[in-house]
Amino acid sequence: MIKVLVTGANGQLGQSLASLSKKFDGILIFADRNDLDINDRGSIKSSLLTNKPDYIINCAAYTAVDNAEKDKEEAFKINKDGLINLIEESEELQCRIIHISTDYVFDGKHSIPYREDDIINPQSVYGHSKADGEKALLAFAPSRSIIIRTSWLYSEFGHNFLKTMLRLGKEKGSLNVVNDQLGIPTYTHDLANAILQLISTNIHIDSEKNIFHFSNSGESNWYEFAKEIMRVAELNCQIHPIPTSSFPTLAQRPKFSILNSEKIENLLNIKIRPWQDALRECIDTIKKA
Repeated sequence: MIKVLVTGANGQLGQSLASLSKKFDGILIFADRNDLDINDRGSIKSSLLTNKPDYIINCAAYTAVDNAEKDKEEAFKINKDGLINLIEESEELQCRIIHISTDYVFDGKHSIPYREDDIINPQSVYGHSKADGEKALLAFAPSRSIIIRTSWLYSEFGHNFLKTMLRLGKEKGSLNVVNDQLGIPTYTHDLANAILQLISTNIHIDSEKNIFHFSNSGESNWYEFAKEIMRVAELNCQIHPIPTSSFPTLAQRPKFSILNSEKIENLLNIKIRPWQDALRECIDTIKKA
């Protein structure tokens, strides 16, 4: 039976994986930072020797995009150095590493959805730290690495754009939201399900083809995403579009970061559902909770 160790188990994706554990034909072992600190080699070694996983899903990450501009050392410590620790400490077991990356590794200058072999050119500290993590994994463990890039994650867990909009939508009569950054909202439940399917297929790893993109289908911008949240949640909050220039942030966001997910669809023989359908399910889950 396949054994899978999940780092960063308290995050959105970690909790979504946990919610699917009963449907997975294998053993999922969840480790939060107290159980396994990817910046502590002793902690990694102890966890690996105890659990002896076949796969590691690395959900541990520094994801505070704007804070990373002021806290560069910490961002790289987690997103690059921590990953290198995992790679090196897991070499003896030869377990495969599934690493979660981001659309922010791209510069946003495309006009068609990004494919896995498109050149990366991050524009923020966060994007650079995630890109360097990708490079380290491909350099040090190409035969046992899988990189999954995703975008605009949200869920019923933790802090995210959806939950912020739901809160503000109850508190305010109107909100201004950026409308000139194009991307795809992605429900972590759908991403988690795809990852577990990927493991179940036990795919042959090809060092040149082990990068995948996954996001829900369709496209959006933050303004359209917010409007749909208010509509589905039946909140009487008006959403007004504004340009990025009217909402300056420390980190530069890609203007266009739509990902092409055809590769993983073809491999798993699935059709990824539209982001609007996934959003409705997530909001229904939150209402029931």
